[in-house]
Amino acid sequence: MLKHYHIRDYDFKLIILVVALTVVGVLAIGSAKESLQSRQLAGAVFGFFLMLVLSLFDYSVILKFYWIMYVTNLVLLYLVRAIGVTVGGAQRWLNLFGIQFQPSETAKILLILFFAQFIMKHKEEMGTLKIVGGCVLLFVPSIVLILSQPDLSTSIMVVILFCVVMFVGGVSWKYVILAISVAVPAFIIALTLILQPEQEIINDFQQRRILAWLYPDEYSDTEAYQQNNSMMAIGSGMLYGKGYNTNEISSVKNGNFIAEVETDFIYAVIGEEFGFAGGCVVIVLLILISFECIMVARKAKDLAGTIIAAGVAALIGFQGMLNIAVATGASPNTGIPLPFVSYGLTSVVSLYIGVGFVLNIRLQCKNDRGVSK
Repeated sequence: MLKHYHIRDYDFKLIILVVALTVVGVLAIGSAKESLQSRQLAGAVFGFFLMLVLSLFDYSVILKFYWIMYVTNLVLLYLVRAIGVTVGGAQRWLNLFGIQFQPSETAKILLILFFAQFIMKHKEEMGTLKIVGGCVLLFVPSIVLILSQPDLSTSIMVVILFCVVMFVGGVSWKYVILAISVAVPAFIIALTLILQPEQEIINDFQQRRILAWLYPDEYSDTEAYQQNNSMMAIGSGMLYGKGYNTNEISSVKNGNFIAEVETDFIYAVIGEEFGFAGGCVVIVLLILISFECIMVARKAKDLAGTIIAAGVAALIGFQGMLNIAVATGASPNTGIPLPFVSYGLTSVVSLYIGVGFVLNIRLQCKNDRGVSK
């Protein structure tokens, strides 16, 4: 499984970018809730170690166990439903052997790896309805189990990842056009039905979040409260912010204006304490990390490597965009973490694992003559 690599082929740029974003996250969490800073740092160090180890293992060999990955993912997601831990009204966590983690976060990476190998095995048949339909059928159990937790935000993210993986995998344009022609009207119809008083499509609290986004003044003291405070906090930071770990009683963390600000609304802390400049740094780092993964995808030695690198780029880029959109009021409150920044050990470790695969893909990229290293 271990191969001989050249140190010059190691993507130190990607490592520096990921570590820089992680440092921003650890600092922001320390300001939001100091008691969690050491745990996040420990999780980041563990994830960094896993990243380095995986970066030296031939991903092609690991992908041979893709069916084991698929089954493991389904088993973990099912166990959440059967014996999962309920926190804040949602059953999304699993406690095994004293270790509590969130399988929906690991599912993102496991699904990318599984479909990367599955699609490569059937790359000559990606234009057929049989294989495209097979991919959809294999994807359905995971999305159903995640939706049942309930976890609409992660479900949306996983659907986005699946679409990216299928597109990069070479699905025929006729299926892309067909999917868009069905998805757009279906989304409009679903949204119309969701906004009805007696709807049963999504949970009531999810409906209220959408309504609060559409009519923030009517829900200013309830569902829109946190999002409104987040926008005010970001705006109050102005250009350079109020300073790290500000002691102003009116700040979002000191005034407790946002519940669990260290997770979904960590960007509000960054915007308030580091200002517009600090917020831009986070966005630029997310863009650069995603772009670096895309560059690796373009030079990967095989289709599986291309799909993995592109999938990780989509995970970091789209999830980061969704989180920041929520914090700035551009999207309904979805409850999705900011990659490498929000508090959450499962999330940060899973992301580091994904980057570890990208680093190994980079080590085996084709040279300028199209020959694998």
